[in-house]
Amino acid sequence: MVHDRHASSRKDAPSGVKAVLGPTNTGKTHLAIERLCAHSSGAIGFPLRLLAREVYDRVCKIKGEKSVALITGEERIEPKDARYLLCTVEAMPVTERSLAFVAIDEAQLGADRERGHVFTDRLLHARGREETMILGSATLEPMVKSLVPDVEVVTRPRFSTLSHAGAKKLSRIPPRSAIVAFSAEQVYAIAEMLRRFRGGAAVVMGALSPQTRNAQVALYQSGEVDYLVATDAIGMGLNLDVEHVAFAGLSKFDGQRHRRLTTSEMAQIAGRAGRHQKDGTFGTLTGSGGHDSEFEPDEVYAIEEHRFPPLTRLFWRDPEPRFDSVATLISDLETPPDREGLVLAPEAIDLAVLKRLSEDGTVMDSLRGHAMVRRFWEVCRLPDFRQQGVETHSRFVSRLWQDLRNGELGADYMAQQIARLDLTGGDIDTLQGRIAAIRSWAYIAQRPDWVLAREEMAARARAVEARLSDALHGKLTERFINRRTAVLMKKLGPDAGLLSVRLEDAEVLVEGEHIGSLHGFAFQVDPAARHSDRKLLLAAAERHLPALLQSRAEALTAAVHEGVAPLALENGKLSWDGEKIAALSAGRSLLAPVLVPDRVLDAIPAPARKTLVAALEAWLETALEPLAPLAKLDEASRTEEAGPDLRALLITLVDRGGMIARDGSGVDRLDKARRTMLAKLGVRVGALDLFLPAMLRPAPIALWRQLAKIADKDISKGSGGEPDAAMPPTMDATKRHKAPGYRNLGKQLVRLDIAEKLLREAHEARSAASGHKGPSRSFSLDPARAVSMGLTTASYARLLRFGGFQAMMPRPLPEGAHGAPAPVRWRWRPPQREREAEVTTPAPKRSDSAFAALGELLGR
Repeated sequence: MVHDRHASSRKDAPSGVKAVLGPTNTGKTHLAIERLCAHSSGAIGFPLRLLAREVYDRVCKIKGEKSVALITGEERIEPKDARYLLCTVEAMPVTERSLAFVAIDEAQLGADRERGHVFTDRLLHARGREETMILGSATLEPMVKSLVPDVEVVTRPRFSTLSHAGAKKLSRIPPRSAIVAFSAEQVYAIAEMLRRFRGGAAVVMGALSPQTRNAQVALYQSGEVDYLVATDAIGMGLNLDVEHVAFAGLSKFDGQRHRRLTTSEMAQIAGRAGRHQKDGTFGTLTGSGGHDSEFEPDEVYAIEEHRFPPLTRLFWRDPEPRFDSVATLISDLETPPDREGLVLAPEAIDLAVLKRLSEDGTVMDSLRGHAMVRRFWEVCRLPDFRQQGVETHSRFVSRLWQDLRNGELGADYMAQQIARLDLTGGDIDTLQGRIAAIRSWAYIAQRPDWVLAREEMAARARAVEARLSDALHGKLTERFINRRTAVLMKKLGPDAGLLSVRLEDAEVLVEGEHIGSLHGFAFQVDPAARHSDRKLLLAAAERHLPALLQSRAEALTAAVHEGVAPLALENGKLSWDGEKIAALSAGRSLLAPVLVPDRVLDAIPAPARKTLVAALEAWLETALEPLAPLAKLDEASRTEEAGPDLRALLITLVDRGGMIARDGSGVDRLDKARRTMLAKLGVRVGALDLFLPAMLRPAPIALWRQLAKIADKDISKGSGGEPDAAMPPTMDATKRHKAPGYRNLGKQLVRLDIAEKLLREAHEARSAASGHKGPSRSFSLDPARAVSMGLTTASYARLLRFGGFQAMMPRPLPEGAHGAPAPVRWRWRPPQREREAEVTTPAPKRSDSAFAALGELLGR
């Protein structure tokens, strides 16, 4: 039976109930928003949380956030002074009469098997103090007139026409189209095919969270993709700029059986085509495999003319059952109405869960009293967001009741359950499952008496849902959208010149999409580009590259002139931005190489290229300045004053990097004038070596080696190896046996200038001890300075030996005598230089063990 409360509500219902009926695209919702804002307070109930959120944002812009509330099962934004409520139908106030305006959207859903009884109850009892508006399809008109006395019915025509366009292949579906399928598998298959040859599609399904659906719709609305693949969820209130709707099939599984869509359902979906004054078309998709994929003539007529069979019944369920016991509650929920036009609603998921758990003795034992039964019923009404069926959902509700039967859920427990779902990895199906689960906990957190720290837990749940939705949106976009193809298909024809190409950092972007990279002046197409796109993308880039290259060339030229260009010269190659732009080739001399521009510079327009090459040549001159001392030698070798002996010596010095051994150099054959000339050129003539002190640095040595290789000079006879980053006085010879600028002392290397300094000090000690230049007088040496520079005493002894100093070993102490041994004495014998026959007499060799023993004596 229908309780007296309902009869009283109908009898006392305030005047001003208006039913605004008509097909899609008639502006019904827009009218309701205008009327809401015209009143001092009001509420609108929507069939979807998504629509409630969309209208909430619109009303906030008009009335301000402090005056507007959003109330859904999973989200509640309720400012203290809110006067305008945007709700889902289940969450909207019904008995409260303090609101001036109330509207119910999509009221024809009173015929829905799962939720119809909620819409019917709101249609019967939700009233505004001053005005009530019922929005819905024209098929609802007979039921509204029957159930709502004195209702004013206003029918509104569609703003645009809707016409049948027949069946089309997927490859022939025009841009700005929506393809509707009735299973996730079919949605994915169609979206995958569109990705291959149309650049992809946005995906909208009922299983997606509102945030993910919004993000996918935004991809379509912004024009990033021209196609939308959706389930029939698209038919409920999504405002899209769709020009054509293609049905992949005309039948679906409605939860009980597989059936053909009704003409009203077809029209609700097809009506998404065309917006405002813009006409739309609808049709079917050929080759989708369905046996019922063609519209019947009467269906086409009904959709185009908006003529559908009227609704003859609405589902109803007692909205205020008794809570004396579970049995009484079930009885009231299954009691049919006694009013014409209303029929008992099919068993919804909440009633199925209630009946299933009523068979559980443990649960029934906890239900004592009116309040506990009411609370248990509220728990049973938890929506099945995961869509896993009665059995699975019943187990979840049962576990939840065990926690709620004795009070509220603790904050720690809620935080733990929410944190378990805060994982953004996984595939599309996994993320959808997590979103469905977190929506359940968001719903639980919104209940006023279920959770401690309710606001904090609700905020956490919403934050996790937002992160999961972003991840799911990313996965859908990654799987079903090829942005490059989408960019190309937006343009009519293959004219690459129509595409916008720009450079961002090192990326070359065509219409904002990465197609390759530009390092230095070398363009490389993205290796991940599809073969079908590669030619067109490359042609578009190459058409615009000269302008980009000219801009880069001008910028590099300016940087070179300002001295801030990040150029590098390595192995005879000049590079910029990690890419080779020129190379050095042998010129008229080793120190005058020729700069050869690389072929990558050929794409630069001629004037800019010429200016850049001139700037690079000027940079090279500056870069070779550390070799200026060598350049002086090279220049002097070309003068007549040098003479043949000095000219040969200078050429050898240039070829060997300004460092050669004295023996065999020919320096002893030079006359006094040539020796003076050699000294003025900066060459130091030492006891063992001739060298330019300025070349004993890593940078000049590295430059000389590059130029020597280019000139194909044999550098193995001079100082080989690679220079250190620094030039320490000594080094371990086991690392580099031919380090440039060093003399090999066996186990150690000593820098040439240090070696000469030590030998000069030895000669000063000899002169001070003898008082004359006689070579036979012995003297002693202190190895302290050599040791302080890093030499071992054995290496020091070897250096002295090379310099012509001979050690005079002390006699051992007589047997039985004690005391310090006598110090080592030295004498100097001038080394035999080159004679006229150029015969070099080598000094007697001494073994390493002898030098070690001598080192021990020196160390004392």
